[in-house]
Amino acid sequence: MPLPPTDSLRPHAPQPPPGLDAESWAEAARRLLATMIGEYSYEEILRPEPEPGTPDGYRLRVDADLTLRFRAQRGAYGHWTVDAGSVTPWIGPLDLLARAHGSVLGISGEITGHLIRELTATLSADSRLLAEAVSAPELADLGYAELEGHMTGHPWIVANKGRLGFSASDATWWAPESRTPRGLPWLAVRRGLAEYRGAGELAAPERLYVGELSPETRALHADTLRSRGLDPADYLAFPVHPWQWDETVAPLFPGELARDEIVPLPGDGDLRLPQQSIRTFLNVSSPERHTVKLPLSILNTLVWRGLPTGRTLAAPAVTQWMCGLRDADPFLSDECRVILLGEVASVTVHHPLYDRLPGVPYQYRELLGCIWREPLAPRLAPDERARTLASLIHTDPRGRSLTAELVTRSGLEPRVWLRRLFGALLPPLLHFLYRYGTVFSPHGENAIVVFDDRDVPVRLAVKDFVDDVNVSALPLPELSTLPEAARAVLLTEPPERLIQFLHSGLFVGVFRFLAPLCREQLGVPEHVFWSLVRAEIDRHHRRFPELKERFETFDLLTERIERLCLNRNRLFADGYADRTERPHAVVHGTVANPLYSA
Repeated sequence: MPLPPTDSLRPHAPQPPPGLDAESWAEAARRLLATMIGEYSYEEILRPEPEPGTPDGYRLRVDADLTLRFRAQRGAYGHWTVDAGSVTPWIGPLDLLARAHGSVLGISGEITGHLIRELTATLSADSRLLAEAVSAPELADLGYAELEGHMTGHPWIVANKGRLGFSASDATWWAPESRTPRGLPWLAVRRGLAEYRGAGELAAPERLYVGELSPETRALHADTLRSRGLDPADYLAFPVHPWQWDETVAPLFPGELARDEIVPLPGDGDLRLPQQSIRTFLNVSSPERHTVKLPLSILNTLVWRGLPTGRTLAAPAVTQWMCGLRDADPFLSDECRVILLGEVASVTVHHPLYDRLPGVPYQYRELLGCIWREPLAPRLAPDERARTLASLIHTDPRGRSLTAELVTRSGLEPRVWLRRLFGALLPPLLHFLYRYGTVFSPHGENAIVVFDDRDVPVRLAVKDFVDDVNVSALPLPELSTLPEAARAVLLTEPPERLIQFLHSGLFVGVFRFLAPLCREQLGVPEHVFWSLVRAEIDRHHRRFPELKERFETFDLLTERIERLCLNRNRLFADGYADRTERPHAVVHGTVANPLYSA
């Protein structure tokens, strides 16, 4: 038998990840170094000292042979805005970690090794984002789903795109910065192994499928099951992330696949865009259909990104309760017109061993299922558009922030625009806290700002209920209506800890970064920025004098607040070890509350 031509035996040359050019990589490294110095200093992992005789100058001794010098502006909460171009001598962020891990940082070689991998993945993603970056005016013209693909991730966490578990090709294919709509396959899972929950008119899964799938797709799914001698009525169907199928479902559910308890189905024909949370997909083919949130067993920004079994089952009950509070409260429904993107249906798949094994790492209890979330687009008026709160702290390659662009387009004076922003965001969040003892975690991805046709903020939309809603441990009459299914899974916190979700999610997690941008690009001094925030809180207090006791119980205006530290979690508290429960942020000392002195 003749041999095939030599060329047919020669493999194709491997392709490097997109966006890896020397210029983008160097700029990404420069920015990440500034972020590392700033955020590690904020959490007092690093302790720079003032450089005598140099305004805004600081020095950081790394070892006997290296002292870094840089300029930085200090802000509220002890924030550091490090001038990325001022760090001398130049050292890459990975080299800094390698030199500082034992002496200055005090972390083990084991943690350092994993952290280098996370930081390298973050750098690769940042390099791609920079190589493909567009200007602030172009960003302002993008739709909600498309804008998400340009965001750079959680500003507080240094290794914010670690995605441990993804290969280079996985990241190229499935990361939000790919900005490429893709189809999702579906699975059918036998009832019993899978459980369905639905809110309101979606109490029966058939009602969900009528809206989510075309008649042709529903028939194709049914025919696929019947061709194997199976009754479609015995199964629940839902989309699955292809990575999760290959890495988790097929390896960990082989018996169920062999017994046809899990059956692969064709996709639904719709294209979806991955969002910043990476496991959430917006339907761009049919925007009126639900957003889907799928488990993804990768370690990213502190936790494994699965779907906890109990919370997934309870998601529709939490949605009904939260939306019921909103709908029965004229201030929330008529004045604020707050949009709650409810998690209205879910399928949870139990693993036959892991779900009943005590002490198993939590990542193995979050393997398979789906949450359907209400889409945003149908809830907007024709003259409205939406952007995540995170987008307001985004800057383009020339350093211009999206906020500055939107303020210019609005025609409003910057302080007036900021008052409109705070007036859209704070009243509904404050009212849920004071009236109902309930908080969201309104960080940059979960809080969505709705703008009018002049790019003026007008109202708030919120998503991610079941993971990020917390209720007061102090008994309140308004919490008596909380259904048991929701009460069993929602985290309860004493008042002093409950208010931390507003402090850490919104004020520290977003406004701490937005205030310096407004100082630099809008000419609004930081003390004025925080005075405007405080004024909105005071305005709310005057609007509801009957809640005075609640204002004191849930006191946002204390002189100091606890300093939550997300990077300390990785470096010192949790590392990369498996845990039976999801970690909580580390508390390290306190910081001055700018709302107290404003």
